[in-house]
Amino acid sequence: MNLKEYWNLFNQNAKNGIFMFDRNYMDYHADRFIDHSLMFYEDSKLIALLPLNIKDCVLYSHQGLTFGGFIVDYSMRQQKMLECFCKLQEYMREIKSNRLIYKSIPHIYHKVSAEEDLYALFRSGAKIMRIDCSATIYLQNPIRFSELRKRGVKKALKNEVQIESSTNFPAFITLLNEVLQTKHNTQAVHSAKELELLHNRFKENITLYIAKQNNEILAATLLFIYPNLVHTQYLATSEKGRAVGALDLLIKT
Repeated sequence: MNLKEYWNLFNQNAKNGIFMFDRNYMDYHADRFIDHSLMFYEDSKLIALLPLNIKDCVLYSHQGLTFGGFIVDYSMRQQKMLECFCKLQEYMREIKSNRLIYKSIPHIYHKVSAEEDLYALFRSGAKIMRIDCSATIYLQNPIRFSELRKRGVKKALKNEVQIESSTNFPAFITLLNEVLQTKHNTQAVHSAKELELLHNRFKENITLYIAKQNNEILAATLLFIYPNLVHTQYLATSEKGRAVGALDLLIKT
């Protein structure tokens, strides 16, 4: 078994491993980053992974990922994590890197609690540079649709908007980039070819759903599917789609 296979097997069985940490996902944009990921061993047994890249002697939780802290197995305990951080600091001194930008894995992605790294960061004197917000809906206790959204759903049904899964990534990216350019003066992180590649590698984890009318895509969402949650990686609707409530129906469905 080579290192890539060993990494992927450990990630698959880790208590906070997800498909984005699989090397077949991480390496799709290997040309953009100098990968410097680390594997931690104890008595020849692999106990942790740390997806990293390096730039100008600074180590980063892999910048090709939304987040990427320590990936650990079920035997990880707090003391062992503190030891991992000590070894990491020793290694950084060896390679003359004096800075680590660390993005912890949000707890909602954990199979079981795996936040030993947060205390270790505190003990290491880490400073918070940035905090991003996100919203999570527990489907056992869902948020009720507002009357406005309910009217949008009815309007979409009246206009015969249809919801279906799709692999038309070029049309999706065109719609998404139009929205992003208009609203935020930016473009999607992924290209259509990259999404096609990732979808082919992770068919069970990456799914595109569209809302269409007469074969015209009015709204779409790209879902990243994890063992215990579904994440809307992208969500977009055209002006016409907004007028007929296409996105409301897509979300409701």
